[in-house]
Amino acid sequence: MATQVATGLVDCDIHNTPASEARLRPYLAERWRRHVERFGTRTRHGLATGYPYPKATPGAARVDAWPPDGGPPGSSLQFLREQLLDPLGVAFGILNCLAAGAGQTDPELGAALCRAVNDWQLAEWLEPEPRLRASIVMPYDDGELSAAEIDRLAGVSGFVQALMLVRTLEPIGRRRYWPIFEACERNGLPLGIHFGGYAGHPISSSGWPSFYLEDHTGMAMSFQAQLVSLVFEGVFERFPGLRVVCIEGGVAWLPALAWRMDRVFEELRDEVPELSRRPSEYLREHVWLTTQPVEEPERPEQLLQVFERIGRDRLLFATDYPHWDYDDPARAFPAPLPARMREGVYAGNARALYGLPAGPSSPAGEG
Repeated sequence: MATQVATGLVDCDIHNTPASEARLRPYLAERWRRHVERFGTRTRHGLATGYPYPKATPGAARVDAWPPDGGPPGSSLQFLREQLLDPLGVAFGILNCLAAGAGQTDPELGAALCRAVNDWQLAEWLEPEPRLRASIVMPYDDGELSAAEIDRLAGVSGFVQALMLVRTLEPIGRRRYWPIFEACERNGLPLGIHFGGYAGHPISSSGWPSFYLEDHTGMAMSFQAQLVSLVFEGVFERFPGLRVVCIEGGVAWLPALAWRMDRVFEELRDEVPELSRRPSEYLREHVWLTTQPVEEPERPEQLLQVFERIGRDRLLFATDYPHWDYDDPARAFPAPLPARMREGVYAGNARALYGLPAGPSSPAGEG
């Protein structure tokens, strides 16, 4: 089987979510419980008051991903075991919870909501299931509050990266985000940057798009803009230990972006004299990408060539469970991966990046 790896599959993008807002209340401080009950929450993003997903795919989910005992997709640990962890032989799965407090107009409320989500993840997902690891959600547009949350949880078993969404209030290389990079470097944690976000800005430079299709397709351009910002604002020069994972943004655009950045840098490098290397060198050293949603050219060998350009050690397999564009590991790529990269993409690269144990983890209740 093309996906078989000796140490078990590592899935780097699994989405868990609370069954309801009430599920998080035990983890919220009383002051913030009262606030949410009386005033609710307020985000900057226009889509937050509309319907952000196509009506044919409620919750952006697979049609079979709704737990039989109720709740939205991704809310049942037992159903996750039955539908993903057990049948695919997942040794480790990385949880990226998108139901957090990022994008709140009140940063203190955003921090409280993120804290509640993280405590909920620890109590209801990480402790009962040893195969799972989680990302630290944070109010990423406030660097200081985010750094404090990273420091609070960095030493807690099960948390393996910090998480932000790709659409931010400002370009990510700006100083407001530097405390996040410093905290990640200080604690030895990668920074995951995931599809989505509630920045209040349209994804287009010309205004809000008409269709979800435009918004969804354009997300890859957001990832490119953020990497350009990280490089040219000198983030990787200032934080040489920072590791960045681009999650659910595609992969094939990276080589062309690196070439373009190198070419422009040759002409304009005097504008950023603090950079000591070509942009492509920073990208090669500091950036990883998850494979979902992978591009599928008509000639499969072209995708493998792109993988080699990126670096086979920088690719991390992901299913994006339980979302509608989920990638089954047996059919994720237009052709089976060659042996030289299979083990790394499906497991080894993630184990090295996240410091996961060499052997497969035991299911809950075993070992």
